[in-house]
Amino acid sequence: MKRVIVYFIEIIICFVLQSSLYQFFNLANVMPNLLLILVVSTAYMRGRVSGLVIGFFSGLLLDIMFGNLFGLYALFLMMIGYLVGYAYKIYSKDDYALPLLLIAIANFVYQFLYYIFEFLLRGKLDFLFYMRTIIIPEIIYSVAVATVMYKLLHIINNYLDRNENKED
Repeated sequence: MKRVIVYFIEIIICFVLQSSLYQFFNLANVMPNLLLILVVSTAYMRGRVSGLVIGFFSGLLLDIMFGNLFGLYALFLMMIGYLVGYAYKIYSKDDYALPLLLIAIANFVYQFLYYIFEFLLRGKLDFLFYMRTIIIPEIIYSVAVATVMYKLLHIINNYLDRNENKED
């Protein structure tokens, strides 16, 4: 039960930071996708089901607040959380390079899917412009923020694991 409450608090904190503090932390008109970092980190540390659930609720929150098509963000984040959850089998508590690589790849996939559904289907075909101005800067910024954020999430996950083992 503690883990569910902690996940709920993590989602709310990441959402508030991502949505309300945008004007203070944006560089090159992009903001790191904190909810995506949370989904990928959780999926990597806890597996497919946790990644799927965190992705669903994070995406649902984004859909309620910002979505044009209801369920689009939830679908993207669920899919990414589930797919990254396969890496749980090779999860190592000492490895910090693989989660950052997974965050970069997931961010590219997320932005590419967003481009397809929000721009390409509306006839805006300049993908290279979108790649230069949005995708690459956001990937770089997200990975830079994820170096600190993943360490924090990793500490929280280890604390929760230790508490669950003590209760058993």
